[in-house]
Amino acid sequence: MHTVVDFDKELSEGAYNAINVCLRLKPEERITIITDNESLEIASSLAAEVRKVGSPMSIFVIEDFASRPLKGMPQPILEDLAKSQVSIFCAIAHTGELRSRIDMTEVVDKHGIRHGHMVNINKQIMLEGMRADFLAVDELSERLVQKARKAKLIKITSPAGTDMLSEFSENLKWLKTSGIISVEKWGNLPGGEIFTSPKNVNGTFVVDGVVGDYLCQKYGDLKNTPLKIEIKDSRITKMECKNRELLEEFTAYTMTDENSNRVGEFAIGTNIACKHVIGQILQDEKLPTIHIAFGHPYSAHTGADWQSTTHIDCVSVDCSIWLDDEQVMDKGKFLI
Repeated sequence: MHTVVDFDKELSEGAYNAINVCLRLKPEERITIITDNESLEIASSLAAEVRKVGSPMSIFVIEDFASRPLKGMPQPILEDLAKSQVSIFCAIAHTGELRSRIDMTEVVDKHGIRHGHMVNINKQIMLEGMRADFLAVDELSERLVQKARKAKLIKITSPAGTDMLSEFSENLKWLKTSGIISVEKWGNLPGGEIFTSPKNVNGTFVVDGVVGDYLCQKYGDLKNTPLKIEIKDSRITKMECKNRELLEEFTAYTMTDENSNRVGEFAIGTNIACKHVIGQILQDEKLPTIHIAFGHPYSAHTGADWQSTTHIDCVSVDCSIWLDDEQVMDKGKFLI
């Protein structure tokens, strides 16, 4: 299916990066692009780059097949996806649609498809994070992940009051998602982070960037109403925030199941094209600083031996980072 609209040519640089640098699409490979009405302009810019490569392509607009929110990914889309070597999901997430994206990534994993995940992509992200030099991001991420894999302790501080010490285990794997996508692991675009599941976390984490999932669109940049989280043995013990509504919603979210309040992910953003918080988790978690997530520890990839039905990212900005005794970041600037 070819549903393509006119698009702003400013999108072309980010679209070129997605198709040629991140996914390395070859003319003989087939690509499936899954989009929605809201993201059609960006999908059209991606399709234009695919046409320059000369690859066979299918484009699906979700609303042509099912009403939103999706209960599951429509079968014709999954069937087409299974025939492709490369794929992109370029659409806005609606509350309660996680199952449909899992349907899709199960096909991606089963068939070893190089998949670019551009969930909640917007024009600003295309003009900022997607314009990164992803080869430079990959080199930086590789240097950093090699150091992180040797670290037993990582200390974090920030001007806003983050002061946290995390312990790491060699049984838990560090992963690099730099935007260069392979068959081993599909990745978000824009890319730019290294992450693992920590063994133990203690201290104070001040979220003065953004929180993730559907709360991100609702509350955006938290600079003026930061969320202060006290953590003991990887669990939330106390939280403070001037925004009562955010505090209540975040508290409810992190009480969904027995592990929703447990630190499942510890990550360092490495996308050096990102300079400031924009209120969108897809890009803000790639900012050169720290983010942690409460809930699901990506067990299949990190090797963590526990699960959760929830996962919410939290970004603390301008962090300073020490891997054991080596300082690798000073107030958001890399020193390596």
